[in-house]
Amino acid sequence: MKKFLLLLAVAALAVACGKQTEKVDWAPAGDHILTEWGENLDVNNVLPEYPRPQMVRSKWMNLNGFWNYKMANGKGKILVPFAVESALSGVGRRVGIDSVITYSRSIKVPASWLKGHVLLNCGGIDCISEIKINGEYVRKHIGGYTAISEDITEYLHKGDNELVIKVTDKTDASWNAVGKQRNDNKSIWYTPVSGIWQTIWLEPVAENHIKNLKITPYLDLNTFTVNATTSLGTGTVEVKLFEGRKQVASGKGEAGSDIYLKVKEPKLWSPDDPFLYDVKVVVKDGGKKVDEVSSYTAMRKVSVNKDGFGTLRISLNNKPIFCVGPLDQGWWPDGLYTAPTDEALAFDVIRTKELGYNTIRKHVKVEPDRWYYHCDRLGVMVWQDMPQGDYASSPKWEFAGAVCQDLEAEGARSKASRDQYWKDWTGIIDQLYNHPSIIVWVPFNEAWGQFSTMEVATRTKLLDPTRLVNAASGGNLFPCGDIIDFHNYSGEPQPWSTPNPDFIVVLGEYGGIGLLVPEHTWAGEGWGYHNLEADVTRATDRYVRYGKHILKHVDDMAISAAIYTQTTDCETELNGFYTYDRKVFKFDEERFVEINKRLSHCLD
Repeated sequence: MKKFLLLLAVAALAVACGKQTEKVDWAPAGDHILTEWGENLDVNNVLPEYPRPQMVRSKWMNLNGFWNYKMANGKGKILVPFAVESALSGVGRRVGIDSVITYSRSIKVPASWLKGHVLLNCGGIDCISEIKINGEYVRKHIGGYTAISEDITEYLHKGDNELVIKVTDKTDASWNAVGKQRNDNKSIWYTPVSGIWQTIWLEPVAENHIKNLKITPYLDLNTFTVNATTSLGTGTVEVKLFEGRKQVASGKGEAGSDIYLKVKEPKLWSPDDPFLYDVKVVVKDGGKKVDEVSSYTAMRKVSVNKDGFGTLRISLNNKPIFCVGPLDQGWWPDGLYTAPTDEALAFDVIRTKELGYNTIRKHVKVEPDRWYYHCDRLGVMVWQDMPQGDYASSPKWEFAGAVCQDLEAEGARSKASRDQYWKDWTGIIDQLYNHPSIIVWVPFNEAWGQFSTMEVATRTKLLDPTRLVNAASGGNLFPCGDIIDFHNYSGEPQPWSTPNPDFIVVLGEYGGIGLLVPEHTWAGEGWGYHNLEADVTRATDRYVRYGKHILKHVDDMAISAAIYTQTTDCETELNGFYTYDRKVFKFDEERFVEINKRLSHCLD
């Protein structure tokens, strides 16, 4: 892993060729609270880390920094990749009546790059983006949570090139995936996020280069498979696997084929020991090396097994494990969807692990790849939600009943809406597939945009049979997937009905213990799922009581996981164990950690 980290550091140095030095009159917009990272942001070196740790190339150009923007209610400079509504963008305004923002900037590509091919990449642009270079139309992309990678070579010339990205975002006025964004943001709904919100960059490649890399561990066979697809669909792929400096396996095959890497006595990945192997992939065409990327992987297995009492449990590496962790919304008071720095992005994961948790449920949002990399390296299991959309078509939410409900409104989404859901969900699963930390896919939450649940669960399992499927977190439950998921904020946390022996039973959400910390709130006031607690002691007392209640019913109610709401406050929602600015932890940490560790090890 040291070698891989060194490659990341080397790649980060390449940022200099795209670094901007122009003077811009910039300040955070608005008067909301800021994180320490936002307060100290280096606007001339924004998010300089290589953004895609699962497929690293040594040469690249970071396009983060100041761009020109224009929209119905203003124009000027915007700091990319912070959404136009955010404080750190320097704009801090809604997009306007036509829901369009146009970005532009000049790019100068090194002359040596033009001898080959150049890719334009971006981790996320919300929601519909149209790209032009030097006035020529390049492509259109729909979806704010799937990455863009486009060969732009034919549109470039020597010297300055004009890059224009037109973004349309109606937020929840459309049926596109929006997660917790709302035009009318209040209660559990938050400020819209429009435009470029993840790192945007260029990288030089050969005409025949790796387009996708898929690595799958098979613990019971002590084997990895590696499948590299290339832009031309041709070439010989050579793969090497490293344990530190030592090469432990290698293989060769044609592009698009499975290459098998057998490892004798592999080291396993777990929250207690998150070991990662380094991977090097080379593509040769006619015997000549045309592309090379560095990656990493881990040997781990996710499955369903019975414990000693015959209860179905989530299993990691063929052993039952109790998943305990927070519902993590991934919002920031200054960057909204975008953490101010990579250190900030890692902070939530690091503190989650330090607080005795072993799991994070990433709630109706997809994070930049580096967030999952931090989970991979630190050993935090992830439940990944689909960011929902088309809320207007949601069926009635039935959360207190048993499995197999017949909902008349099921499938109310239009064909175009369903097709976009599948395009988004398939893309998300594909781009996150290699992260060993992800152990559960969650297609639906609390009936939001829910449709054809049985089909969705089955297709999700077909897309990725190596992970578990939690088809409908919080209700509208059908006999599909691997998990039955209850949400309970009404009192002592427990399932609403008796355990179902055919499924793993979990508390997908509970808690919501609110505490207001003056001078660290979004709006000076807020709410919690329960009446706001008076002080840290009372908040901690309730948290520990809930934890003990869950421990008491792990066996008789077959509880296999407990997801606490939530990591941080979010806008007016004060249910976080941290304030929204991440400056104040709101519980007695010693007691908090003690009960979390008891839960995380209760099935040992």
